[in-house]
Amino acid sequence: MRQRTLRKFQTFNRIPCSSEEEVMITNGSTGAFVAACLTLLEPGDEVIQFEPFYGYHVQLLKVLGFKPKFVPLRGRSWEVDFDALRAAIGPRTKAVVVTNPGNPNGKVWQEAELKQLLRVLQEHDLWAFTDEVYEFMTYDGNRHLSLAALPSGWERTVTMSSFSKTYNMTGWRLGSAVAPAHIIEKMGLINDLIYICPPTPLQHGLAQAFDLPESYFTQLAADYDRKRSLFCEALSEAGFDFDPPQGAYYVFASFEPLHRAGIAGFENDEAACHTLIRETGIGTVPGRSFFSDPAQGRFWLRFCYAKEYPVLERACTALRNFGQRCRLKS
Repeated sequence: MRQRTLRKFQTFNRIPCSSEEEVMITNGSTGAFVAACLTLLEPGDEVIQFEPFYGYHVQLLKVLGFKPKFVPLRGRSWEVDFDALRAAIGPRTKAVVVTNPGNPNGKVWQEAELKQLLRVLQEHDLWAFTDEVYEFMTYDGNRHLSLAALPSGWERTVTMSSFSKTYNMTGWRLGSAVAPAHIIEKMGLINDLIYICPPTPLQHGLAQAFDLPESYFTQLAADYDRKRSLFCEALSEAGFDFDPPQGAYYVFASFEPLHRAGIAGFENDEAACHTLIRETGIGTVPGRSFFSDPAQGRFWLRFCYAKEYPVLERACTALRNFGQRCRLKS
């Protein structure tokens, strides 16, 4: 598994790793994140999180005794404010977390952004923990690029990924990490203490997935792109405000237009979540889950369109019908 995963990091990610000693198989990408944190951080160290963030990273940092510091992304295109990033870095700051593509916002980091981020990391001697589990799911010409693939990026990056999303194995809890050998060695010791090892029988099953043809990945991206289009169109008709995601399979949408129109049940994110379940049968994640200040998520919901076509089509129909009812009320 390590040898085949090494080849994937070399070819798809273009990361300059050269030995399976630089690769570990983990209990999901979250297992890699835990091992990286406990290897490279000391209690009380600070870790930069861009927000909206993936809640698991933030909660794990807190549980493990580290302090997340937050840098908001700007505007509808989720741009990085590098002045704000530099201002957030202090003497205890040791790492920056990058989720690329992003969860919940679907942001795909561009090469210029990654290069600028790398300069900041070098200036302050910081590590990057990059979570790249949705790397095969990008749209509209956006191309996934690993920070560790940039010149001098490899030396200060732990790149983490998951097989679950790419091969539809959610629940198998298999992931991977790649970093310089001396870091992977220590991460392996931590992993052995916490998890012992990823399940061996599942690794044998996963090995078969590495023989899938290139057409599998092309079709994967095409299917998700079609699902994105179907769902975004219905979501727009229902009155939500958003930019289509550049990657992953979530839509982070604002329902503030519904609130302004006086539609009952959209006073805040939790109320909107319950309203949609009742009115459409669609479950969402309240926006407050993705911000350090819950008030920032008041008018936001995260939707997931990683569903079978019949299920997704029923959801789209329910959203359109809901939107029509809202228009009649207003």
